[in-house]
Amino acid sequence: GSLMGMGNPLLDISADVGQDILDKYDVKLDNAILAEDKHVPIYKELVDNYSPQYIAGGATQNSIRVAQWIMTANGKPGQTAYFGCVGNDSFGNQLEECAAADGVKVHYMKDESAPTGTCAVLVKDGERCLIANLAAANNFKPSHLETDESKAIYESASLYYIAGFFLTVSVDALKIIAEHSVANNKTFCLNLSAPFIIDFFADQVATALEYADFVFCNESEAEAYGKKHELGDDLKEIALKIAASPKKNEEKKRFVIFTQGSASTIVAHDGKVEEYKVVPLPKEELVDTNGAGDAFVGGFLAGVMAEKSVGDSVELGHEAARFIIQQSGTTLTKPCEIKL
Repeated sequence: GSLMGMGNPLLDISADVGQDILDKYDVKLDNAILAEDKHVPIYKELVDNYSPQYIAGGATQNSIRVAQWIMTANGKPGQTAYFGCVGNDSFGNQLEECAAADGVKVHYMKDESAPTGTCAVLVKDGERCLIANLAAANNFKPSHLETDESKAIYESASLYYIAGFFLTVSVDALKIIAEHSVANNKTFCLNLSAPFIIDFFADQVATALEYADFVFCNESEAEAYGKKHELGDDLKEIALKIAASPKKNEEKKRFVIFTQGSASTIVAHDGKVEEYKVVPLPKEELVDTNGAGDAFVGGFLAGVMAEKSVGDSVELGHEAARFIIQQSGTTLTKPCEIKL
C-alpha cells in the first residue's frame, strides 16, 4: 500500500520581518492562525515590501512531500498521494508542479470560484509565525472522494495522514478516509496542528481522535490540549491520557508523539512513556523553523512505510526536521541523505 494525505494546499509567502510587523498584525512567533479581516493586508505588504519567497506549503502536503523525498532516495518512488482543494490559477499550478517534482501524486479538487490558498510566513530570528488564508482550500468537498479515481487512490493506500488544520474544512471528508482505514485495519494518523484547533474545534478533534492510531503535536499544542481538557501540565501525563482515550480500532494501541523543538521527543503508548533526544543544531545553521514539525512527521511516516520501529521512525523524523530547518520552508531541492 501507499501513503495518502489530505489537507489544505497553501502557497507559503515567506519573508524575514521585524518585531514591528508582528506587533502591527497582533501575532506571535511559533504560532499558526487563520487570517481574520485585520490580517488581510499582510499578504500585499509582504509582496510589495519584503521580496518574499514563494514556497509550496500546507502542513499535510509538506509532510507527504518529505516522506516521498526520503522514500525516492531509498529506491521507493511513487508511493504517495495527496488530496486538497486549489483554485484554477498560477499558484495552484505552482503547488501541483512542486508536489509532482517531489514525486507526489496530487489529485486536487479545482475550485473555479476561489483563489488558491496562501500562508504568510513571518520569520524573525529563525522562528516563524503562520497566518493562513485558506481561500479555495476551505472548499474541499467529500464528493471529491466519491470519484472512481479518488477511490482507487485512497483504497490502495495503507497509511493515512491528515493534519488537524483540515478539521476546519471538512470533518465529513476526514471521516470517509478514517472509516475506510478502521474498516480495513489500516493505519490512520492525525496531527493536532495548532492551539486554535484544540481550543475552538474541540468537538471535531474529539471525532477525529477516535480514529487515530498515531497522534502528533508539538509542546505548545500539547499544553493547550492539557489545559482545554483539564489534564494538568505534565506533558508525559497528557500524552498518556491522549493515548488511552477512546479508540475505534481497539486492536491497535494508540501512539502519541510530542515534539519539543530541540528538547526530547515524547512517545506514549500502552501506559508507557519513552523519550528520544534531539541532536541540537548550532544556531548559526538555522534558517527557519517553518515546516520543522511537518518534516518530522514526513520522516516518521517514511519509517512507518518501511516497517521501522517507532523509535527508529522518531529518529528519521528528527533527521528530516534537522534538514528542513536549514532551508527556507519545505524546500526539497537538495539531495536526500537520509537512509531508511
